[in-house]
Amino acid sequence: MRNVAIITARGGSKRIPRKNIRQFLGKPIMAYSIEAALQSGIFDEVMVSTEDREIADLAKEYGARVPFFRSEKTAGDFASTNDVLLEVLEEYEKRGEHFELGCCIYPTAPFVTAGKLKSAVEKLLSGDADTLIPVVEFSYPPKRAMVIRDGLLQFGNLEYIDSRSQDLEKEYHDVGQFYCFKTEAFQRNKKLMLGKILPFVVSEMEVQDIDNESDWQIAEIKYRAMRQRESMECR
Repeated sequence: MRNVAIITARGGSKRIPRKNIRQFLGKPIMAYSIEAALQSGIFDEVMVSTEDREIADLAKEYGARVPFFRSEKTAGDFASTNDVLLEVLEEYEKRGEHFELGCCIYPTAPFVTAGKLKSAVEKLLSGDADTLIPVVEFSYPPKRAMVIRDGLLQFGNLEYIDSRSQDLEKEYHDVGQFYCFKTEAFQRNKKLMLGKILPFVVSEMEVQDIDNESDWQIAEIKYRAMRQRESMECR
């Protein structure tokens, strides 16, 4: 079985310019994803999918490969992760290279570690699921959410107005860090979110969307806390 790690790093970030190569606690944030994939030792190929030459050069500096550039179609604002991954796999197959398992890793995911990637791949390969997705539990039950309509506060779901939060079923959301998938099923379904999907539950302290400056600062605080905890556990 051949495995490929695909780090999706286009150059056109709008909300935080050049986000994918911005310094995060001393090195480009993309470097954390590359290093985690390389250190895991489970991938035959660690590549960065980009249309940007500066990103490509930096990716190579940290040990990833950039065997080809993205097309104009998948470099645009409206291209999905699915589009990018399908194009990458298709391009490899044109070159006579086939991978049975893929792992898409986002370039702004410093909480991804080699250990998490190894555990995720082992879990996926141990059963018949198509995809594995890291998720985190909502900190408060969405069924108890409120909405503002015409300036007034209302329950979004009146059937749960008297429900205790601890009695409601736990709900989870995608953390947006990485996805492991069997390539045959993915190329058939064309979407990561179809087929049999395994959950990989992670701690809320190791999850942070990074869409603005405040998010960036919170991510750095959480990352320091994660590393401090890991250091204490190793003593």
